[in-house]
Amino acid sequence: MKKRLLLVILLILTLTGCNSKSKERVYDKHSYTFFNTFDTVVRTVMYVEDEKKAEEYNNYIESRFNELHKEFNKYDKYEGINNVKTINENAGIAPVKVSDDLFDLIKISLEYSKTYTDETDISLGSVLEVWSKYRDINEDLDPSKVYESSELLPSLEELEEANKYVGVENIELDEKNKTVFIKNPNSRIDVGATAKGYAVEIVGNELEKMGCDSLLISAGGNVKAIGQPLDGLRGRWGIGIMNPDVLYGTKDESNIVETIFVKDLSVVTSGDYQRYFIVDNKNYHHLIDRDTLQPGEYFRGVTVVHEDSGLADFLSTAVFLMPYEEGLDLIESIEGAECYWIFLDDSVKYTDGMKKMMLSEGATGAK
Repeated sequence: MKKRLLLVILLILTLTGCNSKSKERVYDKHSYTFFNTFDTVVRTVMYVEDEKKAEEYNNYIESRFNELHKEFNKYDKYEGINNVKTINENAGIAPVKVSDDLFDLIKISLEYSKTYTDETDISLGSVLEVWSKYRDINEDLDPSKVYESSELLPSLEELEEANKYVGVENIELDEKNKTVFIKNPNSRIDVGATAKGYAVEIVGNELEKMGCDSLLISAGGNVKAIGQPLDGLRGRWGIGIMNPDVLYGTKDESNIVETIFVKDLSVVTSGDYQRYFIVDNKNYHHLIDRDTLQPGEYFRGVTVVHEDSGLADFLSTAVFLMPYEEGLDLIESIEGAECYWIFLDDSVKYTDGMKKMMLSEGATGAK
């Protein structure tokens, strides 16, 4: 996958002390970082018994992320692995047998679209391929050449042609044999709206089963908090929501617009400052509205909190592409979901449940 995704959430982890006099479980903090999976940097923070155990956990996390990255990849092929690219290459030709993880990701993505909203639709792959092509063009421009806008942006006709092949009816799943078949040879699937969050959820759940009960996993804009920091001081993890304008380099202000405090929850952000290119001073980002076939233009960023990282990832993308009132109705219809919106004018709104987690509204990470 191409390395374009910027981190959109900063972990606020300033308290690292170990109180040996406390009667509670208190451990040292261990932090790790690795690259080259899911187009982003993955960071882990954990409080465990000793460094050997921490390394064991982190090695497992990195190994699993590498496996899932390869299986969910739509850009690259890997020997012995049938992934999203394999499925797309076999569109209209033959069903493709895939791993349980990939099959379940595709299945649950379809279920999310059916249950919650089809604003996020894995069958939109043919349209997203068009935008991906032009993103590549804009990243590889010859600085000595003058380009027309028509060379740098897809035409409406090109997008509408690709849109003819969008539709979940083109995706056929065989639960028994774990195969995926795209019936139309011109159709494509894209699991990007849910894949990274789903991977974080898988890995986090597996680490809990292994006995790691104080862990933070951050994969770009996807953060999963397991338990609480076992430093003897805090009852919740602090997660910072990034300022989109700072990432653009347009304002000399704090890179954090808000800090929220969570325990056993996932925090996922979608924003127009992640993968994008600029033509004639206009931002063309990677979150495409299926109705207009253009990048969404309602918000700068949307952060969703939910216990399930995969669902939070799906919802953050979907709500980003909806008018505020429509997105609010969706979030309020889902138990345990909360949301924070950053509008185009940098104003913000948030759900009542999110308010209770926010530093600016008096929340803290203390016990």
